[in-house]
Amino acid sequence: MNKVFLIGRLTQDPQTQTLDSGTTLCRFSIAVNRTYSRDGETQADFINIVAWNATAQNCGKYLVKGSQVAVSGSIQTGSYERDGVKRQTFDIRADQVEFLSRPNTTGQAPVAAPAKKSIDQLTEVDNGDDDMPF
Repeated sequence: MNKVFLIGRLTQDPQTQTLDSGTTLCRFSIAVNRTYSRDGETQADFINIVAWNATAQNCGKYLVKGSQVAVSGSIQTGSYERDGVKRQTFDIRADQVEFLSRPNTTGQAPVAAPAKKSIDQLTEVDNGDDDMPF
């Protein structure tokens, strides 16, 4: 099974193009924080994403550098040769891209969607009934 789920922020504005066949292609890169670190500092991986057709059109229209997205898709590998050196590539082919920050309409950095409270952040209610029988 080849399935990938990532959440990260765009490292630059997406690059959209329409191929001769009429198919739309959108490329962008996201920074994904690692869940571990060796020296206590947060580290990130930079992952290349490729979206096609309607997903590509929406990404090109609504995403900007700094937008937070959730991407699900699959890994695609490839190779090429430059100056006699063979190089390997990998991209994530996006099946779905969910926009996690609001669309940018002011020319400023995207605004994160309001966070939902976790169970730990909920306030405990005191009902005054401290003498429970159990």
